[in-house]
Amino acid sequence: MGGGGQQTDRITGTNGRFGTYTWEEVQKHTKFGDQWIVVERKVYNVSQWVKRHPGGLRIIGHYAGEDATEAFTAFHPDLQLVRKYMKPLLIGELEASEPSQDCQKNAALVEDFRALREHLEAEGCFKTQPLFFILHLGHILLLEAIALMLVWCFGTGWINTAIVAVLMATAQSQAGWLQHDFGHLSVCKTSRWNHLVHKFVIGHLKGASAGWWNHRHFQHHAKPNVFKKDPDVNMLNAFVVGKVQPVEYGVKKIKHLPYNHQHKYFFFIGPPLLIPVYFQFQIFHNMILHGLWVDLAWCISYYVRYFLCYTQFYGVFWAVILFNFVRFMESHWFVWVTQMSHIPMNIDYEKHQDWLSMQLVATCNIEQSPFNDWFSGHLNFQIDAKMASVYLRLFPTMPRHNYWRAAPHARALCDKYGVKYQEKTLYGAFADIIRSLEKSGELWLDAYLNK
Repeated sequence: MGGGGQQTDRITGTNGRFGTYTWEEVQKHTKFGDQWIVVERKVYNVSQWVKRHPGGLRIIGHYAGEDATEAFTAFHPDLQLVRKYMKPLLIGELEASEPSQDCQKNAALVEDFRALREHLEAEGCFKTQPLFFILHLGHILLLEAIALMLVWCFGTGWINTAIVAVLMATAQSQAGWLQHDFGHLSVCKTSRWNHLVHKFVIGHLKGASAGWWNHRHFQHHAKPNVFKKDPDVNMLNAFVVGKVQPVEYGVKKIKHLPYNHQHKYFFFIGPPLLIPVYFQFQIFHNMILHGLWVDLAWCISYYVRYFLCYTQFYGVFWAVILFNFVRFMESHWFVWVTQMSHIPMNIDYEKHQDWLSMQLVATCNIEQSPFNDWFSGHLNFQIDAKMASVYLRLFPTMPRHNYWRAAPHARALCDKYGVKYQEKTLYGAFADIIRSLEKSGELWLDAYLNK
């Protein structure tokens, strides 16, 4: 978290003093320009400061009027440093008679999850093994170098170019998983170095924007599969997902596309177009609109490097074609991996669940293997020793090489409280994307015709 806010030790409450508040009073402050949050029973007025938040203004707004303690702990590796920046925003605390949790959350589950995190910290599960990430970066650079050497040594024939494209798409996908690690501040000891290397990996190695990624991705983690809060379930009216949205669209007679066929046209406008079309446009639009000039400079450095290397062999036109073909392949890889544990899961409006329950209802387990770990960037690790998106979700600042260490403890907590989770094969998870789209399409058609 960055600086900002009023430069006073305390902001007085609504009665001109350091206040005590009920949950009812806190929950009145949820609109943009008037937002309060609760962290560790302390009440903060973040109305103006949200614009300065390094993780983006919306992520805090999604917790306005709520207890944000679990999200605050999950996203910030150096809590003491962040608390210093929060002092000017402090306006009071909850009344002694008020519970620590809002919205009838299970206090025992919340407390046990807090204790689990402390136990994992004591066991060193949040400590990084630098060699893991050095080798991961090294294999990305090696793939890039081999691709260029193949063109240099064997020319631009169709077979050689196809091999080069596969190597480049693999490097791009693996760089995507690596930037994810730095973006979550889970590699370096300080946030500053994580942010710097993040800009290098996502900017210079991938041609994207760290600021854009932070703005989107932290919202996704903060409120996964929650309509109007998770941008990853904003389908731009191209798809209807889950069980609630299809019926809602059907009842309102909304038909931007024939959603009962979305499981078919998904193959044509989903995986092929997300990165080369939608993300490509959104990244540059976001950088220019919000003045992210440092990100833009890193991004431009990627394009300069690429075209300097490949136009001398292919010329400008075919270098552009190769670039977009690589993006096309990378987009398939990205969509299938990231959506396999989300689209088939529960997608709904805000339910104000505790952190553990909210994360697990929105994701699932995929069986573990060395290939699956590498292929998915360890996003396969969900809840137990078999794979880990939930570990990424429960503990986003934990280095991914330690997910397996946390697995038995988190699974035991789930079993204790009856928190359900699903486990699938990689192929089964891919197939479930299509099955869930087909089911959602059927729900839409029924509501559209009969309700």
